[in-house]
Amino acid sequence: MTSYQSAGVDLEGAEAHVRRIAAAVTSTWGPGVVGAFGGFAAGIRIPAGYRNPVLMMTTDGVGTKLELARRTGIWEGVGRDLVAMCLDDLAAAGARPLALVDYMAVGRLDAGRDRVIVESIAAACSEAGCALLGGETAEHPGVMEPDAVDLAAAALGVVEEGEELGPHRVRAGDLVVGLHSPNLRSNGFSLVRSVLGDALDEHAATLLEPSVIYAPRVMEAVATGAVHAAAHITGGGIPGNLPRALPDGLGAVIDTATWERPAVFDLMAGRGVPEDEMYRVFNMGIGFCLVVDPSRAEEVTAIGGSVIGEIVPGSGVELR
Repeated sequence: MTSYQSAGVDLEGAEAHVRRIAAAVTSTWGPGVVGAFGGFAAGIRIPAGYRNPVLMMTTDGVGTKLELARRTGIWEGVGRDLVAMCLDDLAAAGARPLALVDYMAVGRLDAGRDRVIVESIAAACSEAGCALLGGETAEHPGVMEPDAVDLAAAALGVVEEGEELGPHRVRAGDLVVGLHSPNLRSNGFSLVRSVLGDALDEHAATLLEPSVIYAPRVMEAVATGAVHAAAHITGGGIPGNLPRALPDGLGAVIDTATWERPAVFDLMAGRGVPEDEMYRVFNMGIGFCLVVDPSRAEEVTAIGGSVIGEIVPGSGVELR
């Protein structure tokens, strides 16, 4: 008998999955949400207080960190990784995160695993004050391995027109405040898997530690008025991401001795990864950079982080 079920798609399982995640998803909803769970789309009202609101969007995924989660069965942190990658991109523009929708593709539905993943996304959204409006779970038999998972999302934020963070506000002499990261977050895992090889499972607990979500702290710092620009330090590290927040003619000098490097990076160095390559790939303990008014840096560091560098004439990032 030929049917969708025999082709590998479990419609009844998909309906059961939607029922299982309903409470977790709607727990992130406040009075601003428009629509009902299970609909084709949902909306969110722009919060009061904006005169000329600009809506901003971004999209990202968890990447190959998911392969390690698959190998170990440790899925509890991947939703936090997903939310961090998306909401922190919004925060880098000064945009307050409002809502997120996720997309999960699987080779075959797994009730326990899939519920854990969605619940972890919802918990991270709740922590960041962002509504999880909905999403999609797609079963791809014959295209993905039965236990394979891919995870992505799109996020919506709002900022007052004219108050966006960016290179246009940066001046020579501004200071760089680094917000510290205790782990790899969700970047560089293709190199990690290549370098660790058979030892990957041995270090899985450390490697799968979930990402810090910086957006709430960044928005608190932005509210001081001292922040001019920001950079989310993801793949490419500080050298690849901080210049995106700087105008032509200005670069940054970063003092790498101003923070303690987490032990996971020593693990990579011990496996032969050169220092310059690690800074080019990993966050190296700084997950977010704020470019701030030098006269008001203490207002920002009181919220979190420490001064790690300065904006200078030139281009690119010099690591010292």
